[in-house]
Amino acid sequence: MPRRDVAEKRVLSPDPVFNSQLVQRFVNRMMQRGKRSVAQKAFYAALELVKERTKQQDPVDVFNKAVRNVTPLLEVKARRVGGSTYQVPVEVKQSRGAALAAQWLITNSRKRPGRTFAERLSGELLDASNGTGASVRKKDETHKMAEANKAFAHYRY
Repeated sequence: MPRRDVAEKRVLSPDPVFNSQLVQRFVNRMMQRGKRSVAQKAFYAALELVKERTKQQDPVDVFNKAVRNVTPLLEVKARRVGGSTYQVPVEVKQSRGAALAAQWLITNSRKRPGRTFAERLSGELLDASNGTGASVRKKDETHKMAEANKAFAHYRY
């Protein structure tokens, strides 16, 4: 991290199929060991399964709605004051919220039962877009934790 200047955000080129930066960011988060083509195939296969299951809806709309439903507004950060550590609630920036949502969706997809990752990811996306599933539960837990520690909000930095 630079000492003087703030590191500038790199502009991500949108993905080739849906022309969306959010999709590209999600695929980058899915990628393991630099295998982008594998991650893209799995993601696009998951969206095909979403398309089959929700006949009338556009799969990218379902994906966007799922990310929106999982994105947290508040989180807690540990802050040390006078020898004690407090969980201080802070607002989440939009870029960090989207990154957390992607991380939770991918992590919970990997934990789901299913044959292929595409099936598991499509199931998690459908659940999240309907407001259910493990990712939405994780967001709710994060909000509850922030609400419970509202008394320490004055330690915010």
